[in-house]
Amino acid sequence: MNAHARSIAFLMFFAVGICLSQVQAQTPITSIQAAQGGDIVYGSVSGVTTQPAAIAKLLKFVHSDCGEKPQIGRPFKFRGTGAVGIFFTVVNHPHGEKHVAGLVIAVATAPNQVEAAILSDEASRFGKTVNPMLQQLSSVWKPGGQAGASSPASSGTSAPTRGASTAGPAQLHQVVLPDYSASVGVPDGWKVNPSSAGGTIEVIGPHGERLGLNMAQMGRDLNDPQIRSLAQAGIRGNNQGSIVCPFNVDLTRVYPEIFRQWRHNNGSETPVNWQDSHAERIPAQRGEQCVHITGNIVDDGKQGTDETSVILCTSGYQNGNYMVDISQSLIPVELASRERATAGAIMASFQVNQGVVQQQANAMAAPTIAAIHAIGAAATARYNATEQANDAQHAAYWARQDSNARNSQAFSNYLLDQTVVQNNDVNGTGTVGRATVWNSTADALVKADPNKYEYVDTPNYIKGLDY
Repeated sequence: MNAHARSIAFLMFFAVGICLSQVQAQTPITSIQAAQGGDIVYGSVSGVTTQPAAIAKLLKFVHSDCGEKPQIGRPFKFRGTGAVGIFFTVVNHPHGEKHVAGLVIAVATAPNQVEAAILSDEASRFGKTVNPMLQQLSSVWKPGGQAGASSPASSGTSAPTRGASTAGPAQLHQVVLPDYSASVGVPDGWKVNPSSAGGTIEVIGPHGERLGLNMAQMGRDLNDPQIRSLAQAGIRGNNQGSIVCPFNVDLTRVYPEIFRQWRHNNGSETPVNWQDSHAERIPAQRGEQCVHITGNIVDDGKQGTDETSVILCTSGYQNGNYMVDISQSLIPVELASRERATAGAIMASFQVNQGVVQQQANAMAAPTIAAIHAIGAAATARYNATEQANDAQHAAYWARQDSNARNSQAFSNYLLDQTVVQNNDVNGTGTVGRATVWNSTADALVKADPNKYEYVDTPNYIKGLDY
């Protein structure tokens, strides 16, 4: 089999291997059965010239053959070879609704040439079998004549990391919160803080590692006309527990002050010194701002220095109120190379049960709303303003949830090389329709008939249809 034919066979087999629990290898060069369970496929990828394009192409095959879009984590890098990887999960609808988890790895072996591998297993087993599969792949796969790209030296994190890692992720077991609002995978020896609830989780490692997932506080913009008018009427907003900061401020510049207030609201007054830190904007939808912050921090309230990776977002602005969201990892610097991949795997495994979170929010809001409705006419004006502020807070919360869902779908479309296209005249009936299609298809439709077809931007996604 020549190189081109083998590459095509490799791509076809990738798609089958992901969606079948038992794989029959077409060739020992491209497929092996993992010794401790799971399936491994590797080889060259035709028709692509970059690692992101190779990953996107393979995920398209997963989408096509499994009948749904794979849910993906954030890309990460592997030490030594320049390989990149991404974790994913998917339900195999054509073959018994099986839940599958996997890892895609891509390596640039020469200009405009890419080799790749997929490791997959049943989702319930993947946390235990991924490391043995990485080791087995490393022993046989030498992309471009390099050392094995998947030796236990991956630097998997949920966001790009600052340095090389020297250990792969630990095996994880799933933990569900007592209130069923969220779940996360944790390794042996790590634990979930018992106070975790409401869709927010804190994970604590045995050597001082800490992860805070989906943490949120209210933000308040004192420059907003609505809040100024309340102040002029003698009604003072309650800033306690809020981040007081203009909504449209540059987060890459003011994040240290936001963190200072965040810690103050949590009862800590000890300062944090940022060292060698860097913040850069990351894609966000209209009305939202997100930054990725990396660096080392020294907390005067504890011994030592931590390496940190933070995603900080502001969203859901309404009447001077908005949401501030943070997900953060903190790893002692002396452990960073060993634990960085594990932290990334933990963050990639995090899931929120939005139905439970909504029920909890409604239950918490009910007593406040009932009390407001019971106030006498003499205090109507004051308490109507209070009710409006409460409604704004709740609206901001749900706007944040909707924003997160839209943004997640937009990122998934970007990685999978897809676009939402609207048909403004379906079958000549005047009915409007839309669909998510590959970028090449979208470009062809819009260029062929721009009056009939148009691209749909992220803010115009329709819930239940586009995301």
